[in-house]
Amino acid sequence: MPELPEVETIVRSLRNGGGMTGESIINRQISSVDCFNPKTLVYDGSSEQCGQTLYGLHMLSVDRRAKYIRIHTEAPEILIHLRMSGDLRCEGEDSSELRPHDRLVFHFTDGRRLVFNDVRKFGRIWVTNNPDAVLNGLGIEPLGDDFTPEWLAERLAGQRRVIKIVLLDQSIIAGIGNIYADESLFDAGILPTRPAESLSRNECEKLCFSIRKTLEHAIEQNGSSFDWAYKGGHFQNEFRVYQRKGEPCPVCGTTIERIVVGQRGTHYCPKCQQ
Repeated sequence: MPELPEVETIVRSLRNGGGMTGESIINRQISSVDCFNPKTLVYDGSSEQCGQTLYGLHMLSVDRRAKYIRIHTEAPEILIHLRMSGDLRCEGEDSSELRPHDRLVFHFTDGRRLVFNDVRKFGRIWVTNNPDAVLNGLGIEPLGDDFTPEWLAERLAGQRRVIKIVLLDQSIIAGIGNIYADESLFDAGILPTRPAESLSRNECEKLCFSIRKTLEHAIEQNGSSFDWAYKGGHFQNEFRVYQRKGEPCPVCGTTIERIVVGQRGTHYCPKCQQ
């Protein structure tokens, strides 16, 4: 599943054009909506009624909350969660035929369209006047000003779950998934199976710094390319532990190991992360 760096990369592409999604969607005026999979669209009505609600509205801005893409119009907000295999592209209506697995299309008055493609059909698009109802329960943004070592130490106090599971809990820290949890813990020198409450204040400071550093660097690299769902990132070329089972640690040379934590494959160096 795309994590925070991949979603942020897509958001920037939708905002500025180029990159993953093609042309910018900013200030494009909606003319209609076509939905080819009823589960994709979450709206109190049909796709035709949704199109009528959005008709004439402009895509004013786009940003991110956790792993959600937020598109702001003059009225309803459009929220997109890519889930396992979602993908977006902005293109001319006559540039190509719709592709297999295209699930929903926003048509624009200038002859362009924003297409949501989703092989596995898990992705969702909400059109809502109450985005908080969808986003409610999400935790702190790890790149926000409020994410500090002090906040992290306070939040981990009394957490008996292992630190890897806590990092994946979207109600605590929003946007971190398996890749960046493993890489951040390695950078901080913290074993993923450590009880979260056992981290010292100094370790919380290291982990906070490592999470920020890892995510920011991954965004610079347009995230990580994986499978067929997300292609265009380069951070996978800099993995130090993730998916490197049996390979030497880039720091000490010890063989990278893989275990399962909370039903998620977890990679670590047994020497650097004691």
